[in-house]
This record gives sequence, structure tokens and C-alpha cells, in this order.
Amino acid sequence: MKTMKNNYFLTTIALMALMISCTDDFTEINEKPDALAASDVSAKFFVTNAQTGLFAPNRYPYWRGPIIHADRYAGHTAFGYKSNWWDDGLGYNYSAGYTSAVHDAWFASYNSTLSAFTNFVKEGGTLENDKYYAIALIMKGLYYQYYTDAFGMVPMSEASNPDIVTPKYDTQLEIYSTLVSDLDQAISLIGNDTTTGSGVDQLAENDLFFNGDLQAWKQMANSLKLRLGLRAQGAPGETFSSSAVSSAVTGGVLGDRDALLPRDLEISTWVSAVYGDVWGPFYGGGNWHLAKTLVDALRDNNDPRLAKYAKPSKGGTIQWAKPTEGERVGLFDKHIAYMTGILDSSGATYTKTSDGAGGYTITMPENTNYIGQPTRLNGKIKPLLDRKLWSEPSEVVVNQHNSGKPIFPFVVMTAAESHFMVAEAITKGLANGDAQGHYQTAIRHAMNLWGVSSADADNYIATEGMALLNGSTDQNLEKIATQRWIALFTNGYEAWSVVRDTGYPTELSAGVTDGDIFVLGDTNGVYPQRHRYGSGPYNTNGAQVEQANSVQGPDKQATKLWWAN
Repeated sequence: MKTMKNNYFLTTIALMALMISCTDDFTEINEKPDALAASDVSAKFFVTNAQTGLFAPNRYPYWRGPIIHADRYAGHTAFGYKSNWWDDGLGYNYSAGYTSAVHDAWFASYNSTLSAFTNFVKEGGTLENDKYYAIALIMKGLYYQYYTDAFGMVPMSEASNPDIVTPKYDTQLEIYSTLVSDLDQAISLIGNDTTTGSGVDQLAENDLFFNGDLQAWKQMANSLKLRLGLRAQGAPGETFSSSAVSSAVTGGVLGDRDALLPRDLEISTWVSAVYGDVWGPFYGGGNWHLAKTLVDALRDNNDPRLAKYAKPSKGGTIQWAKPTEGERVGLFDKHIAYMTGILDSSGATYTKTSDGAGGYTITMPENTNYIGQPTRLNGKIKPLLDRKLWSEPSEVVVNQHNSGKPIFPFVVMTAAESHFMVAEAITKGLANGDAQGHYQTAIRHAMNLWGVSSADADNYIATEGMALLNGSTDQNLEKIATQRWIALFTNGYEAWSVVRDTGYPTELSAGVTDGDIFVLGDTNGVYPQRHRYGSGPYNTNGAQVEQANSVQGPDKQATKLWWAN
């Protein structure tokens, strides 16, 4: 796929043209018939960077953000197998270097990309265009929702003012309410228009989400507003959530379109990374397994996405040798009981026999069982975590750049999530309609996205209790949240937010308590609630960071966000 590469090139040319247009030499250059004039430049050349910069950063923050932190907090993946560089405590103990890579090199720095685009297209800007400004406002909503839900209070209202070098940190109440207003403005600016203009101003392939379809952008704005409204509902001081939810639903969310970021198959990992850029070169530190909570939710409900998300365990012969010294000697029986319990609860086919030296030999059929690795397992139990026990992610998830193989796109906002949220709004009494109808439509969309056939989706809905909203309000909300969380696989940050907001799946949100088996970490076993700030803000804007900490709570991973359950 060369589109993304070409768009980066065109963006560079566009920036050059804009700079030239501001110099005394422009007239002379413009007299040359082959010169690129400012009139040849369109805002469309900046859309691709705005999209990829937010959702597809380079390998440095990508490894340290989604892979080491969010995907694992979300309960979608787990580290810490026997030959891994780390146990699964990585990320549950604060690392200044890793956190700074996520905050400073990705989230905070993206503001300059967004601000440049916005300044070009806003009223009075060099490339003034109200339709592109609407897109900029929607990208702002996606960005700050992503950013604030990871860290809490962040600079927004003063962040793009070049005259303010130490911007204040806005509360999440202020951020959420502003974003809802911005989305309303964007929706109004788009109106019934379908394109951004004609000629050089017409957005098409540079828009990696919708190929320039403004009505799809409008629907995504409503879906995002619905996400914000539902998440803010009941949080201290908010007064906008009910109207945001109702107006989003009536305005029309993404009903049958998905905002996906396609993965460029050739671009450098130092421009835009994929899972395979870590999975392929770094066996000991870059490989992981599907987590127990996710695999259980799929397998135990006969979900046809299981084989799309995961591979069956490799199986074969696994040795659980009894240690002869150290703390693990006294814990061995406890660890064996725990591990055997995991295999049994997964319905795995296996045999366990004595090895004659106090340990055990596990014999498991190859490529048969789907077994997820529990999250947060510590170094004490790590020697028992043979890779052949656990399900790895499917090839389409971890294929590498330049391999010639397909790579699953990044999930930004989908029709599935939109219908799940509408079902939630109806179940909570915030909107009218058929909650189960939207819920089942969401399941169909979620399965279709992963290549599940219509027949298999129909069979799931016809035969599985998980496909019916037939319980109490709380039970129905749990099903909706769990299915939404499943559908967000590969977007760990948003899946993590679903757990923190709803409390589901409870296996994750309950945290852990047994230090003989699990890493309690800096949160003392509590489920992680946020990223800590990077070192950059403390070095350059320390007083404002401390002011934020005094409002929202200590800069710790266990400090709950404004909207958290």
C-alpha cells in the first residue's frame, strides 16, 4: 500500500509551497511554469498526517504505549511467558522512560500537528475552508478524548497559544464539555454537504478514514459525542451528558461505516509502526499472548471471532520442573494448583503426569486448545509459563511491514461500537429505541469486520445467550460493555477506558490481591486507572502539573479519573 507513503511526500511538498508563498522569492519562483504555487496547495495534504500522527505513531512510543501498557491494561494481551524479557508486571510498575515516550513523544507532541492543520484551515487561515475546519474540530475531539482518558487533566485551552509557554491543565469536565461544543460546531458546518470542495480542495484518498465523505465524518462526530456523553454521565459537575447523548443518537451515528486506519505495508516503522514491527524482530521482548479474560469471553460463548483473533495453543510437551532452592520451592504446589486450574477452566485437553522428580509433565494436543494467559502474573510463577500453553494473536494482527502480508487496520471508531453505545443509551433510558436490535446489529458489524461470515454471525445470535439482552438492567449493561470491549481488540486505549468506565469485565476491574502469583505493582493490586505524566511536563511546566495533581489527585496509576466507575 503506497497511498500513505505518497501522502507523506505530498504533505512535505505542500509545506514547502506554503513557506515559499511567504517569502520574497515567491514571485520569481511563480514565474517559472513548473513552479508549485500556493494556489496548488490544499488542506487535503495535511489530513493524512493528522490521522496517522494520532493513531499510528512510530515504533518508539507505539511499543511503550499500546503494547507495554494499554493493550495489557485492557486485558487483551499478556506478557511474561517463560522466555520473555520481563514478567507481566511490566507497566504495572512505573517506568519514567516508558511513560515519557508515550506522553512526550506521542500524545503531547501531536498537538503541534493538529494546531498547524487547524490554523491553516480556520477562518483567516492560509487555506481557510470551513469543511476542513470541521474535520479539524473532529480530529481535536478524537485527540483530546484519547489524551485525557489516558492521563487525566491535560493542557487544551492554552496548549496551542504560542504566547503561553506554560499552559494550564484543564479539568476533564472542561475538556469534555468543550469537545461536545466543538463537535456540535463541526456537525453544523458540515450540514448536508458531502465534499470539502472541488478541484484541488476536494478531499479523497488523502482521507484514510472515509475517502472524503463528509457525511461519514458527521456521523463519526455524533458517535464521538455519544462516547463522550455516556462516559461523562453521572460524573461530578457535568450537566451536558443527557443532551449530548440524545442529540448524538437523533443526529445519526456511524450506522454502517467504520473509521479504520489502514496499515501501510511498506512504510518505515520509524514513521508509523504496527504490532509486527515489534513482534517480528524482538522475540524475547516483543512477543505476547492473548489474555485469559479475552479468550475466555470468546471461547466460552462460542464466539466465531476466536479463530480470527487468536491461534490455538501450540501444545506438545511442557515441563513443570520443581525448583530445588529459593522461594519458589514453598510456592510450587500453589503454583501448580493455579496453573492446573487455568487449564481446567479453559476446557483444555491435556494430561498431567509426574516427572519422577517432584515436578510434572504436561502433554497437550497440538493446535487444539484456545487458552489465554492470565494478566499480571509475576516472576515467581514465570518458569511455568511455557509459550506452548497459550494462544498467540492471529497472523493478520502481527504481520510485519514489508512482509507482503495483510495487516489488520487500526480501529478508530466503528459502526459496531456506535450501535453498542446506542444500545447502552437506550438501556439507561437516555434514548428511545430497540436496545436489543442495536445490540445485535453491533455484534453483526463487529464480526463482519473480522471476516466472520453472515451465516456464522446469524447462528451466534440465534443460539448464544450472550446475544440477547434478556436480563436485568445491570446484566444487560454488562453484556453491552463486554461485547464493546471485545470489539475494540487492537485499540487497547479505548478498551481500557471501557473497563474503567463500566467496571466490566469484572475480572479485570477487580484487580489482584495474591502476591504469590500476581504482580501487585505500584497500584498495590488495584486496576490501573491512568498513565502518570511524563518527565517533560515536570521539567518545562512543573507548577501547572502540580496544580493539576492538587485537583485530580496524586500523579499515580491508581488515581481514578473524573468519570471512572
